[in-house]
Amino acid sequence: MISSSSRCHPDFLWRALRRRLFAAGVFFIALVSSANSTLDRVEATALSRYGDTVAERVRQWRSALNTANEQSERDQLRDINQFFNRNIQFSDDPVVWHSKDYWATPLETFSKGAGDCEDFVIAKYLSLRLLGIPDSKLRLIYVRARIGGPNSSLTQAHMVLGYYETPTAEPLVLDNLLGDIQPASRRTDLSPIFSFNSSGLWVQGASRPSASSTERLSRWRDLVARLTEEGFEP
Repeated sequence: MISSSSRCHPDFLWRALRRRLFAAGVFFIALVSSANSTLDRVEATALSRYGDTVAERVRQWRSALNTANEQSERDQLRDINQFFNRNIQFSDDPVVWHSKDYWATPLETFSKGAGDCEDFVIAKYLSLRLLGIPDSKLRLIYVRARIGGPNSSLTQAHMVLGYYETPTAEPLVLDNLLGDIQPASRRTDLSPIFSFNSSGLWVQGASRPSASSTERLSRWRDLVARLTEEGFEP
């Protein structure tokens, strides 16, 4: 049974699943080589659009990235996960955006100080890419999350970020619902459905992507357009 009051509003997920991912795909932004020049533009956009309060949040983000820059990948995962979990409040899209399902840019999330699971994952994914972690090591993962304890049959749609140290490694799971990062085998409450990054989309159990990153999902198209307007380059 799928909870009708899902915290992550799975309309898109279930619609895609009903269509068996026939037209599924992803499109994402190719990050510029210089994270600092990218963030200079984003900070300028924050100041002009939202004022100094939001610009200061971007500065704090930049400070967290600068601190993490000299660390190991594992420490970068920890610090970025903690930064967003501590600084962004969880809230549903209808409350934050008056929309059933809206995928926010990090700047938009900072402007509200709140976001849902997808917004946390997008912000963490972009942050780790800015730190130079290869896209091949990261996937945005749609899951069904069991709620109500180990014997519960109640689930809700959710999104987490997976880090794969090697292509065949067990992923580590970055989740806004938990403070610590755990290997997937310990997250028995999560049932993966499909995962994606800028390179492609994987249906659960598949060893190769089932869709190309050029097969664009509408929410990714919208997200990329907004990221570009904010100062990221396609």
